[in-house]
Amino acid sequence: MTATARPRAGSGPSESTATPTARRYRVRRLQGPAWLDGPMISCHLVLGAAGLLLAIGLVMVFSASSVKAALANEPVWAPGVQQLIWAAIGGVALLIALRLPVGFLRRWAGWAMLGAVVLLVAVLIPGIGIQLNGARQWFDLGVAHLQPSEPAKLAFALWGAHLLAVRDRYLTTKSLLLPLIPMFLLLAVLLLAEPDFGGVMTFAVILVALLWTGGAKAKVWVGLISAGVIGIIGLITMAPYRAARFTSFLDPFADASNTGYQAVRGLYALATGGFWGVGLGNSRMKWGLLPYGESDYIFAIIGEELGFLGCLVVATLYGVLAYAGFRIARRSADRFVQLASIAITTWLVGQATMNMGYVVGLLPVTGVTLPLISAGGTSLVLTLFIVGLLARFARSEPAAIESQQRRTRGRLARWLLPVPAAAVAPIRPRRRSASGEAPERPRRRPVVAGRRTVARVPEGAPRQRSVPVTPSRARPTAEDRGRVAPRRPVPGPARRPGRPR
Repeated sequence: MTATARPRAGSGPSESTATPTARRYRVRRLQGPAWLDGPMISCHLVLGAAGLLLAIGLVMVFSASSVKAALANEPVWAPGVQQLIWAAIGGVALLIALRLPVGFLRRWAGWAMLGAVVLLVAVLIPGIGIQLNGARQWFDLGVAHLQPSEPAKLAFALWGAHLLAVRDRYLTTKSLLLPLIPMFLLLAVLLLAEPDFGGVMTFAVILVALLWTGGAKAKVWVGLISAGVIGIIGLITMAPYRAARFTSFLDPFADASNTGYQAVRGLYALATGGFWGVGLGNSRMKWGLLPYGESDYIFAIIGEELGFLGCLVVATLYGVLAYAGFRIARRSADRFVQLASIAITTWLVGQATMNMGYVVGLLPVTGVTLPLISAGGTSLVLTLFIVGLLARFARSEPAAIESQQRRTRGRLARWLLPVPAAAVAPIRPRRRSASGEAPERPRRRPVVAGRRTVARVPEGAPRQRSVPVTPSRARPTAEDRGRVAPRRPVPGPARRPGRPR
């Protein structure tokens, strides 16, 4: 009588005895939902989440700005139509971003960064930059106001990603921080001269994303966090209004009529909305009670009119956008695409987090807008361009390229959305020494043109001769004559005497 091995209690069926359905369920449970395995899912998630956020933003801008336009003796639909026109221009920018090759972005990233610095310097010159609400940070274009710090954020993200991608194979702590940190400090000084403290915080978010993806060590983070805390404390002590803003964040009701006025009105709007909201268009705070209700505090109007459910939908869509951006970075084979995707995604989601955070009273008021939702023409166009870049990076995934090449597409689709070129797999970086420096590159042996030399063999082993390849006019050196097999003349056919050649 032979004893049969019994499975342990609670261990379940083994792999050999499990049914095919159970094995498929186990694999699907480890890999995630099956509908997320499609080759174009990343692109669809980016465009879908951004499109829904844009639709919500257009509706809320119509609602939040109608009363302000009526009080200014303007048509109630004028601000909403203007935002719709900017959204159409942003759609064209999105299509342009979908067609841009990655090489073009990398080639012009440095020039874009230089142009952004020139614009940030020019906006500080009286007569060129205009001053609104106590800050000189806009250009007057006639039809709209351009804030140069917005395109500077994109230029800094792309330039930083290109810089780290070029040095990825021989990346050290010094090459990781230089010149990335000095450029950030220069931008921070220019933004604080406007002043624009919220813009500095957004650039800091992009810098953290680049350093984290680049592989900064723990000692780098300790130094950066210490320097950041000292810098924030110094800025708060130098400017009294920053200290008042920080203290009002801790207790906005202590000075509800002055420094905490906007924060308190935002909390009142959220509390009035409840779970379901008071209804679309029925907000009370937009009747001049909540300043900047269509831009900085539009999330409070969403909470009042659409309630907690509307706020939850907006936060979920930003979460989907964050998941799609990190998924693109994980599935991409290009190091630049990985760095740029994480920097751009962290920028968008981080700015949205800062906006929603200070509206609900969890963060100090920084004055940053809610991407894709707040009113603003140039910022909306730039954000849609960034969404197009993310969708472009999603279409360059290896599985997505293969899927687009197999699918039959019309002439218009091929012209609008050409199939991206396959990315080159990133080179595996060499191991660093204990000091953090990259090891010295090994010297390559000189190769004789037209011939193939043999590898070095240990002493005492028989020497092998190389096989001659294509003939060349280059003569071997004295060192290589002993290692290269001499060329022997090949006998040709005999010629008849007297016959011309």
